[in-house]
Amino acid sequence: MAPTSTPQTPFGRVLTAMVSPFAADGSLDVEGAQRLAAHLVDAGNDGLIVNGTTGESPTTSDVEKTRLVRAVVEAVGDRAHVVAGVGTNDTRHSIELARAAEEAGAHGLLTVTPYYNKPPQEGLLRHFTAIADATALPVMLYDIPGRTGVPINTETMVRLAEHPRIVANKDAKGDLGRASWAIATTGLAWYSGDDMLNLPLLSVGAVGFVSVVGHVVTPELRALVDAHAGGDVAKATEIHQKLLPVFTGMFRTQGVITSKAALGLLGLPGGPLRLPLVGLTPEETDQLKRDLTAGGVQI
Repeated sequence: MAPTSTPQTPFGRVLTAMVSPFAADGSLDVEGAQRLAAHLVDAGNDGLIVNGTTGESPTTSDVEKTRLVRAVVEAVGDRAHVVAGVGTNDTRHSIELARAAEEAGAHGLLTVTPYYNKPPQEGLLRHFTAIADATALPVMLYDIPGRTGVPINTETMVRLAEHPRIVANKDAKGDLGRASWAIATTGLAWYSGDDMLNLPLLSVGAVGFVSVVGHVVTPELRALVDAHAGGDVAKATEIHQKLLPVFTGMFRTQGVITSKAALGLLGLPGGPLRLPLVGLTPEETDQLKRDLTAGGVQI
């Protein structure tokens, strides 16, 4: 049974887009994933995204994706929302992943805009609707045109929000003006998908975060969103400013790379990366240590 949710916060407020831990030989580390999931929930996450981009979804197999969902649900599914990334640029494949995730016990689905084939808005509408029709699970859209090449236009969001199971959007568009209009017109629960914009997006109506830096600063993110929700904007701003070095450091290069490096520094499961991703150089690791320390992370 998934944790309690509300229409305003269908997946909670603080979700970390979790890495997929690998063993030294590059295979999926299921036990490590369960330990990491438990650590993240203990730290204050009320949801986890598995099999997202930060979970190296482009290089994990469908079988591995299902194993990971089942393992994380087993570890923390009674305490946190487990949301499975099922987005691909092939609608039929995404539907297969969605149904497998539902069978494995996922509480929701994350569906990114199809990438590379650059569909028109009508194609996006049909793609997301087909996925939402395929299971009984609630769906979070994922709008990140910097990766996919195509934005989800506000007008398309309005039409998608009419679907009873499309309930949220992860916003990595980096446009507060468009976010303001979309939040006001769609009624979707809005989640920041860009850590540097967590506080600004709260200010225009977002309800929470899908975070990469949550791997290392979940308690601070929880304090930030709770302060803002409680009306203490000054406290939320203070926390945001304290975390600026962490936001900067974790995105000097690709977020999976820095997340796994940071987890390694903290003695938590992460392991190696799969090509084409590569680990940090010693110089980059030293810089990451400085960034994290400047943001209050104890290395």
